[in-house]
Amino acid sequence: QVQLVESGGGLVQAGGSLRLSCEASGRSVGYALGWFRQAPGKEREFVATIRSIIGWTGSRKQYADDVKGRFTISRDDAKNTVSLQMNSLKPEDTAVYYCAAGNYGTKRTDYGAWGQGTQVTVSS
Repeated sequence: QVQLVESGGGLVQAGGSLRLSCEASGRSVGYALGWFRQAPGKEREFVATIRSIIGWTGSRKQYADDVKGRFTISRDDAKNTVSLQMNSLKPEDTAVYYCAAGNYGTKRTDYGAWGQGTQVTVSS
């Protein structure tokens, strides 16, 4: 079982940047690693995911339409980490951000392991 711990959330002004990190304990190399977010009163939604490099040569990343061009997901399997660089942040990006490990996809049910979440607040 993979355990995930997020860090890097905080308060930032609109237009600013934040970098979220997630450290996985246990072997995460074969799993896809993703980020989801949940705003107050809303369902948890997909943000970005990155596929394991093992046995794959095609596209490795997917993003939600409203973060494309602003957010970048990356992973370091040597360090068992996945990061989410968030630029040009908007107030509507305010949410609790969750790291997840599982199968490559955009649905919550694709992922079996979740972190505890980190708060991102973007002020206008």
